[in-house]
Formats: sequence, C-alpha cells, structure tokens
Amino acid sequence: MISARPTKHYRMFLTCYEDTFNYGWHHVDLFVHDELGREVNWVHWTVEADGPEAADESVRQEEPWLLRVTPWEHHLSAVGASYWTADAAWNEFAPAQ
Repeated sequence: MISARPTKHYRMFLTCYEDTFNYGWHHVDLFVHDELGREVNWVHWTVEADGPEAADESVRQEEPWLLRVTPWEHHLSAVGASYWTADAAWNEFAPAQ
C-alpha cells in the first residue's frame, strides 16, 4: 500500500526559472521527492537574475554545502516558460551542525 503522505527522501533537485512573463520574482527551488516522484519537501530563495548561472552563484552563497551533481537540463513549460533542473546532494564533508 502506498502511504498517503510521502516521507522517504529519494531524489533532491534544483529548479531555476526564466521570468518569461515579467512577474519580477527570480528564484531557485530545492525539491525533495520520494521514490514515486511525489514531493516530500521544498524550499526556495530569491536570486538576482534568471537561469542556471545565477542559480549556481546563489547556491554557493546561500547553501555552500549543497552541490549540483548533474548538468542543468532545459525544459519548456506548457505555457512557454523556460526552466532548468539539476540533481543536487549535500556535500558529505560538510561540518556537523
């Protein structure tokens, strides 16, 4: 039986966007999904610009122990907005908090 509420952390990935419709909200999302592709958790933060380069810079500043482990992959949403995804992982050598 599939649990109604996903709890297993299976895949962690970053998503960054192009502000195609000029909403003025440049941001990066960090998603955690379970083994069935269901969202377990997420967090987002604002960035200075759109796209992968700005996302990489923001990760280095905001979460220096978070690593992008795959190349950015470009996608196009159903409404024509560009966005990119890349798998992420915590650096195993990060100091304990």
